[in-house]
Amino acid sequence: MPDSPQKRTALSLVDAFNRMDVPAIMSHRHPTCLRHFYPTAMAQRAQDNAGYSKSLTSLRTIFRNFSLVVDELIEDSANRRVCMWLSARADTAAGEYVNEYVWLLDFDEAGEKIVRTKEFSDALMARDFFPKLKEAMATQRARSAAEQVVVNGL
Repeated sequence: MPDSPQKRTALSLVDAFNRMDVPAIMSHRHPTCLRHFYPTAMAQRAQDNAGYSKSLTSLRTIFRNFSLVVDELIEDSANRRVCMWLSARADTAAGEYVNEYVWLLDFDEAGEKIVRTKEFSDALMARDFFPKLKEAMATQRARSAAEQVVVNGL
């Protein structure tokens, strides 16, 4: 039996993430799609496409060698829904990034555009890792600015 449109779209989305191809990632989203973050303790607002695209563009410069692996995929064809458990890893200025996600994707009637995402991530990992990443990036920017001063002879 061939894959459903929503399963093909979900797997194509993962492929786009593995290439960090922001336009390809965004092409899978309906114009009114919202990204919701969980657990709610993370206290993050839902993101529309403009906010999501901006976040992804920023992350492209931070996460090198980003990869997502689909550990499990469950499909509810009748409700046009796909749920994926994903493992992520990347290299960053603060060292290796390793995380797990669960993405619940709801699709349009054709199963080709994502109309809503619910994204669960490891909140403890995020709490511990992102402050280190922010510090490492600030150090990297300061070092780069100092090197620029030396190069310009100022």
